[in-house]
Amino acid sequence: MKELFKRIFGSSNQRLLNQYSKIVHKINALEDEITALNDSELSAKTAELKSLYESNKDLDSLLPLAFAVVREASIRTLGLRHYDVQLIGGITLHHGKISEMKTGEGKTLVSTLPAYLNSLSSSVHIVTVNEYLAERDAEWMKPIYEFLGLTVGTIYSGQSTEEKINAYKSDVIYATNNELGFDYLRDNMALSEEDRAQCSLDFAIIDEVDSILIDEARTPLIISGPSDESSELYKQIKKIIPKLKKQLREET
Repeated sequence: MKELFKRIFGSSNQRLLNQYSKIVHKINALEDEITALNDSELSAKTAELKSLYESNKDLDSLLPLAFAVVREASIRTLGLRHYDVQLIGGITLHHGKISEMKTGEGKTLVSTLPAYLNSLSSSVHIVTVNEYLAERDAEWMKPIYEFLGLTVGTIYSGQSTEEKINAYKSDVIYATNNELGFDYLRDNMALSEEDRAQCSLDFAIIDEVDSILIDEARTPLIISGPSDESSELYKQIKKIIPKLKKQLREET
């Protein structure tokens, strides 16, 4: 009976793909309109989309237009066009689901779609497994984001606090999972608000999610601060304590 219903109604995955295919159709329907825009008009779409978001606070309603804008910006800056299957991958990531893609299917390009859409409401973190990929992907995709008026930052080990703060002010932030974790710990050890680096943690796209959330997650992140304590201080206090006299409370 279960197999019969599956043949009639399709699996849950197939129903989801059918739903996303309708959204892809809406994106493709906007292609001629977006293609007709000049560079300035296309770049100005970011301000328009942000204004629309402030009005309705609904990113899903803006998804078709935002994805169409990113695809055209990618064509003009990198010469790369998002295929329909990549649009489906972008929709999947935006909805917080896992999109399985093989090497060479354009995962890096796919991430620009939900990253741009969610940057309309907050900063976006793109998490990779090593610093080489973080820096490579940031430089590779930067022309798309900058064409649309967004800033791109990269987080890596060895940065000064000022460099990290500036990087975290970007709209799209590329970083490794370890460095993000250590920055979170450092921020919780900071003595003042000015010493904290990280921005709001609202939306993240995780590359190689199985590696980061399963394999890498088995290794704990441990951090400690420098200690100013010295045993010499205790020795000095030890000399003073025997000379102290008990003082009674007043009015006793």
